[in-house]
Order: sequence, then structure tokens, then C-alpha cells
Amino acid sequence: MILLAVLFLCFISSYSASVKGHTTGLSLNNDRLYKLTYSTEVFLDRGKGNLQDSVGYRISSNVDVILLWRSPDGDDDQLIQIMIKDVNVENVNQQRGEKSIFKGKKPSQIIRKENLEALQRPVLLHLVHGKVKEFYSYQNEPIAIENLKRGLASLFQMQLSSGTTNEVDISGDCKVTYQTHQDKVIKIKALDSCKSESSGFTTLNPVLGVTSKGTSVTTYKIEDSFVVAVLAEEIHALRLNFLQTIAGKILSKQKLELKTTEAGPRLMAGKQVAAIIKAIDSKYTAIPIVGQVFESECKGCPSLSEHWQSIRKHLQPDNLSKAEAVRSFLTFIKHLRTAKKEEILQILKAENKEVLPQLVDAVTSAQTPDSLDAILDFLDFKSDSSIILQERFLYACGFASHPDEELLRALVSKFKGSFASNDIRESVMIIIGALVRKLCQNEGCKLKGVVEAKKLILGGLEKAEKKEDKMMYLLALKNARLPEGIPLLLKYAETGEGSISHLATTTLQRYDAPFITDEVKKTMNRIYHQNHKVHEKTVRTTAAAIILNNNPSYMEVKNILLSIGELPKEMNKYMLAIVQDILRFETPASKMVRRVLKEMFAHNYDRFSKSGSSSAYTGYIERSPHSASTYSLDILYSGSGILRRSNLNIFQYVRKNPLHSIQVVIEAQGLETLIAATPDEGEENLDSYAGLSALLFDVQLRPVTFFNGYSDLMAKMLSATSDPMSVVKGLILLIDHSQELQLQSGLKANMDVQGGLAIDISGSMEFSLWYRESKTRVKNRVTVVITGDITVDSSFVKTGLEVGVETEASLEFISTVQFSQYPFLVCLQMDKDGIPYRQFETKYERLSTGRGYVSRKRKESLVAGSEFPLHQENSEMCKVVFPPQPESSSSSWF
Repeated sequence: MILLAVLFLCFISSYSASVKGHTTGLSLNNDRLYKLTYSTEVFLDRGKGNLQDSVGYRISSNVDVILLWRSPDGDDDQLIQIMIKDVNVENVNQQRGEKSIFKGKKPSQIIRKENLEALQRPVLLHLVHGKVKEFYSYQNEPIAIENLKRGLASLFQMQLSSGTTNEVDISGDCKVTYQTHQDKVIKIKALDSCKSESSGFTTLNPVLGVTSKGTSVTTYKIEDSFVVAVLAEEIHALRLNFLQTIAGKILSKQKLELKTTEAGPRLMAGKQVAAIIKAIDSKYTAIPIVGQVFESECKGCPSLSEHWQSIRKHLQPDNLSKAEAVRSFLTFIKHLRTAKKEEILQILKAENKEVLPQLVDAVTSAQTPDSLDAILDFLDFKSDSSIILQERFLYACGFASHPDEELLRALVSKFKGSFASNDIRESVMIIIGALVRKLCQNEGCKLKGVVEAKKLILGGLEKAEKKEDKMMYLLALKNARLPEGIPLLLKYAETGEGSISHLATTTLQRYDAPFITDEVKKTMNRIYHQNHKVHEKTVRTTAAAIILNNNPSYMEVKNILLSIGELPKEMNKYMLAIVQDILRFETPASKMVRRVLKEMFAHNYDRFSKSGSSSAYTGYIERSPHSASTYSLDILYSGSGILRRSNLNIFQYVRKNPLHSIQVVIEAQGLETLIAATPDEGEENLDSYAGLSALLFDVQLRPVTFFNGYSDLMAKMLSATSDPMSVVKGLILLIDHSQELQLQSGLKANMDVQGGLAIDISGSMEFSLWYRESKTRVKNRVTVVITGDITVDSSFVKTGLEVGVETEASLEFISTVQFSQYPFLVCLQMDKDGIPYRQFETKYERLSTGRGYVSRKRKESLVAGSEFPLHQENSEMCKVVFPPQPESSSSSWF
């Protein structure tokens, strides 16, 4: 950049007239040769500002510039020639010494002879009013070399007056602002405004997303109306929003200085620039000055099949809890993104059933047209022999980081076909809802495929007659969260029966606050207070939660508080626990609740001394100035002591942006007949049922049924084992950011962040009539690997920075109820093992010939297990019944 700026330096008339009087931009003197020095250098580090820790390289040269032609109609129409000479490449870190990859190598060996010859061939630049009208070079030169010359030529574009305008240079069509001062001109380029063909994508959720920022400032120094030096600095910084140790920075500098001027060739005569160019050399051709994409050769890189064979052992089922499995998963996705359909299909067809589920995870997560075509050709939804693979494919679609319309169209097409498994049919519809949500978040709500999917969901829900179909479409709407679906949800919530009403209210609970209108809250109030019909406790408590979490009014809070004492016994305790949790955790509703509690009719001993075992508690897992992670566990029991609903939630926040990381809900109903107990009001005719529903990273999954009906319950109790039921298991690409950058210097940069995890969530419910005890377990095992990779490539030398973290975590929630007496003894336990945490940093410089420098750092630590309270009424009773818990466990009887 500095180079180009220097060219602006000289404008004097033949009689040493001032530049400013004749031109609006750069102008050269007639019959002069300008000799300049130019350098461009790039630094990569983690943004800590210590250049000694950076990697990078410097390309320096001499530059000759001459004015070939000036239009007889005006000084602001010129043709100039730029020639690079005496090229050299070296490290930016002078302390590299003997480890320098350039030591002992000539420029022709580093750059390669043919590249060096191309770099030193002159280019022509047609300037009109200081702006580049055309850029001329020779055909079929290497793209990377042409980009370096584009970077130099772009510096010649400038103006001598203040103002904001649009310019087209190597970065694209960009908005630039000029600030003129007595002895300098400052050019500020808004990099986020640049329009070019650079590709990239990012994770849509701001918590899992990446923040990247670029700045570009070029300063032209002017003496006696000449530009004698140009300094350009371009910075690109990147960081992962929720984990700021994943960060990096590219600092690119250009420097151009005028050394001397000498007598040069005379101007060529003519009126048309085209004739002048043809007279100079007919081989010159006009090419875009915008930087072009190129891919460096990869010598010795393995084929897709070879890479798969080298990593497949890490993806065996027994190895999925190890970080190496997730690392292999992430690297294989990168290979898949450059592979053809035939290559991918060949690997799929050749693999055995143990590794195939993990292979399906990776192929689906690649999210390319070839990978989608391959996996759809491989899977047969009409066959029941590959149901596990079909479900893994669908879950990977639901977690897709940047889904496109074609993926949604493919699933809609599949849904209209036939299935061997009704569970898979339900999963397809549920995932269609998740894709609709993601595409709408990315401003794709008006795409034809999205419009068709929305009609499919809403039309299906409106016309559904079977309970199973209603549940399926409600789950899809729970993912899609379509505003136009709210009237239907209100209808099902208020007039629906049992599980339909409950699912409709929990779906409304997922909507953002602006959609919870007064009409919605009026319906929720009618449901909670049972104005029109009797509702189940689970429906009523969900309705209350919607009211309390969405800016409740004074009267709404007052009526809910007054209801405590008039509710079924355990619901009294549950609602009291909810109110106390709001006050303790300082949720937005706490101010209004405190205001109501100032009045004695609402705040009195009779109301706030209700006994029972139901509970609600929210706490912090981690908290920092910019992020937080919270957990909540609420448990509602029936009056007979049997679990009615257990609801575990974990949220991650970055500033005010939330991510619903995990929700696991265990529900049971209709079990009172087993212990000769009386059901609560509104629940007298419920069928025996227990099941588990999970939401993972903002995607609702298909619920799992433990048993359904009395006969099914008896059969499973007789054949029951202690093995938990898997809710979701697999490899997930959670963070996916790829950004291609064209630096102003002509170098190409890439900034990539990937985060993957191997996850296993399972749940179980045990019920003992003999011991009059029930127990539920929810176990979460997660292995996480996150990597950030920043590279700068000139085709003949590449430098890079890789940072990464990895960890394995296990979290188990256990709730045990002894209902041999009242109040029931309830023990809540949360076991969290110590978490190993590893950080990596690799910096490198590498020649295309293979020679390289690598620096590696590694840091390991163990995050001790933490104790999290699960209820505010702690006692030592839990330890009497159970063996002492490890230090990483928190438990309480109450």
C-alpha cells in the first residue's frame, strides 16, 4: 500500500508548478523517472501487541514509476507504468536468526524463477481524476503474483480533497473517507463496506459466533506539494464471543518512500489511451484491479480416502469420549468440504456399522452440495435397517451452522415421501422447524423453500386429527417459533387436552418477549387461574412461568401470589419456590414481585409457609464481566409424592445474548394407581406415562418415551435394567466460522474458527413399589475441542497461527424421592467431576518448497469440581441415606 501512495508524490509542472492547482489526485511530472522503495510486511499474533512473539514475513523491493501518457484534454487523465525490481523476502522477527526459513536462499529460490519474472514485469495504470479506471497486465500470470501487483497499484488511487466516496481497488468496491491536512492526506477505508467475491460463513447464534473487525488507514506525507512517503496499516482481529482465549490478529503494513527522481522517457503522443497501450505492447490486457481468489498447491496432501483411513480409529465408539475424536472430526470436515460426491459416497459405502454413525455426522456437517447429495443417495428412509444413521443425519442437519435453502428443500421432499419408521418421520418434521428458524434468522424467511416449509408446519398443525400428528407439528413449531403460529398455539394451549395443551404452552414459552403480547398473557392467565376449564399442574405452572418471565403487570403478579394457598399441595410449594427463586436470583420480574409483597394480603406467614417437596432453584455455573453460564432445576411432584416433572436448564450468556445450551425434561403421569393414591384435580383420567424431552443448543429434539400405558409400564418394570436411555449421542459441529480476506497488500488471508463436541445425554427413571421410592437421572457427558486458525498466504510462503482448547466434562443430576411418608424425603444431587482443560498455540512459517519454522506451546490445568446448590433448604439428611458424596457433588434433603 505504501508503495502506491508514494507514487502520488510528485506533481509539478514543467515549471515546478504546484500539484494542487492542476489535479484532484496523484499526478506525475513529465519526462521523469521516480525511484522508490517499497515493502509490505505481515504480522500474526494473538492480539497481545508483542511483535517479538509474532510470525510473519516481509517482501521488499525497489519500484520505478514513469508517466507514459497524459491526455491533451486535461492533466487528470494519465497512464503510468509501475515496475517492481530487486525483490527480497525476509522474516519480520529479526530474532529468528539461524531458524529463519529464508536464510541462505535467493529470492528466485523462495519465490520461484517464473513467479519472480512475472512479479518484475511492469503493469500499467490508467488514472482519471486520481481514480483507477483500468489496470493492465499480461495474461495468464499467476493470480497470487498479480494480486501483489494489484496491491501496489491500488496505492496510486487517492484524492487531494476531504470527503467520503466509493473506490474500487484490490479490496473491492469500498467506502473511503479522505481527511486532508497541511502536510498529509489520510485515507480511511471502511473494510466492512467492501463488496467483493470473497466467500465465508459464520455461526448465526451470537454466543457461538465470532466477532471480527477490520481497519485500514493510509497516510500520505506531503512536502512542497509532493507525496514523499506513504504508510498504510491494515488490521484484522478475531475472537470467539464466549471464549476470548480463541483470538488472533493480522497486522499488515505497507511502506512506500521516494528516494530520487531522474530523467525519464518522453511522453507518448496520442489522444486515445487504447492506442498508446497497443503501441507499448499488444500483450497488455485490462484485468480487474479487485483481488482474485487463488488456492495454493498442496504437495503431498492425502486424498480424502487416505485421510479417512488415518483418523477412523479415533472415531470408534469406544474412543468418542476422547478429545482426539473431536479433533479428527473437525479436520475431516475440512477435507470433506473440498471433496466430490463420488469420493464421499465411496467412503460411506465401504464403512462398517460401528463407525458409520460418526462418518454420517461428519459428512452432514460439511454442508456442501456434494456432501448433501452423497448422504441423501446413501440413506434410504424407506428402510428400517439404517434408522440410527437416519437419525444422526437429521440431528446433524438440525445443528447445521449455516444451512441453506437446498437442505431445507431436501427434507421437505423427504417428508412428503414414505418412511419405514414413524419416529424418523417425526424427526424430519421437527428438524424442518429448526432449519426454518435458522434461515429466518439469516434473513431468508422469504425464500420459496422457507415459505413452503412454513405452510407445511402451520397447515399440518391446523388440519391434524391424530394426537401424534399434533404433537409432531407442535414440536416443529417449537423449533421454528413462527409468529404466525401463535394463534394456533393459544387455541391448543387453552382447549387442548393433556400433553397437547402442555406442549402448546411450552412452545409459547420459547418465543422471544416481543411476541408475548397482552393477548397471549390473557390466555395464560385464564389457563393458570382455570377460568374456563380445569388444567393439569404442568400446564398451569408453564402458563405462570410465561407470565412471570415477560414483564408481568402488578395485577398479574398479585393474582398469582394470592393463588398460593388455594392450589393443590405440591403446586402450592412449587409456585412458592418459583417466587422465591425470582427474588433470590434477581430476575427482571423481581422488582414487580417485591412491589406486590409490600402488601400484607400477599406477603404473610400462611402463604409463605406452605410445606411440600417441589422445588425451583437457579444459580451460576460461571460468571465474568462479559459472559455467564447459569443452571436451573425445578421439580414438581404430585400430591402422592410421585415425580410429575423435572426440568433442567443450562443457559450461556454473552453480554445480553442467550444460548439455551441444554434442557432435559423428565415427565411422569398417571402413576397414582400403583400406590393406591388419589390423583390431583384435573389428572384423574391420565394414562400412565413417563418420558424425556431434550433441547440441545436451541434445537428441540424428538422426545423419548420410557413407557406409555399401564401394560407397557408393567412389562418394563419386570424387565427393567439400570441402563439409562440415550437421548442424543454423536458428534456435533457447534462453531463454524470461515472468513476469506483480501489484504490491501495483495496477500490472501483466512480466519477460521471451528468448535466440535462429542456428546452423550442419557436419562432414566426408576420406580420401586417395594421401597416406595422413585429416582430420576440425567447424565451429560461432553468432550469439546475448539480451534482457531489464521493464515496469510502469498503462494510461495505461508505463515499461520493456530490456537485451541479442549476439555472433557461430566455432569449428572439425580433426584430421589421416598414417598413412604409426608412430607416426602427428597434428595437432589448434582455431581460434577473435575474438568481437564488444555490450551494449545502453534505458530509457523512455511515455504512452498517445504522448509518451515514451527513454535508450539501447551498449557494444561484441572478445573476442580464445583458444588452447586440445588435447593435453599439444605440439611445433612441426604448423607444419612446415601454414602458421602465426593467434593464435586452437591446434594440436599428437604
